[in-house]
Amino acid sequence: MQSYVNGLGLGASLIMAIGAQNAHVLRMGIRRQHVLITVVACVIIDIVLIALGVAGAGAVIQSSPTLLQIARWGGAAFLLWYGLRSWRSLVTPKSLQLGEQATAPNARQALASVVALSLLNPHVYLDTVVLLGSVGGSYPDSQQRLGFSFGAMTASVLWFTALGFGAVQLSGVFQRPVVWKGIEALTGATMIALAAGLVFTG
Repeated sequence: MQSYVNGLGLGASLIMAIGAQNAHVLRMGIRRQHVLITVVACVIIDIVLIALGVAGAGAVIQSSPTLLQIARWGGAAFLLWYGLRSWRSLVTPKSLQLGEQATAPNARQALASVVALSLLNPHVYLDTVVLLGSVGGSYPDSQQRLGFSFGAMTASVLWFTALGFGAVQLSGVFQRPVVWKGIEALTGATMIALAAGLVFTG
């Protein structure tokens, strides 16, 4: 039980930080577009990466400079593109409308978007595979490692569910053009800041 609580606490502290995944889930929730698909995809990706990390994949990634460089530059490019795309909406004349179908992605596009945003973002691997994997893998007993993993996975389920469907409930407030443009501006700034951090601190 203690290892489960430790995993829950560490997982929550990492996953609740402002990042690319959270900004995207919030955005989709506010727009009420494929929220379930987005939330489920984020949770499944986290579960798989946490399991791989605790099983030892984190040590493999850390020991490979090539993999780290690929993740760094590829992730920076993707985050920069996503951030600039969000900022582009600030200069478009029309405001977002709930239920607007012209700009709404279909289910396949929504799934591809969240998968790409998750797997092309190196911070996801650093948080789940490397950090959570290193801490969870340090437990000497297999039951403790399993408990830690389940705790971290539970944090992912609770957070993404609350974030995505909570944003749906608040979408009426966020729907106002001025507020939505603020969300887009914050999303763009977050993505570009993460990209810059990868380039200049890597």
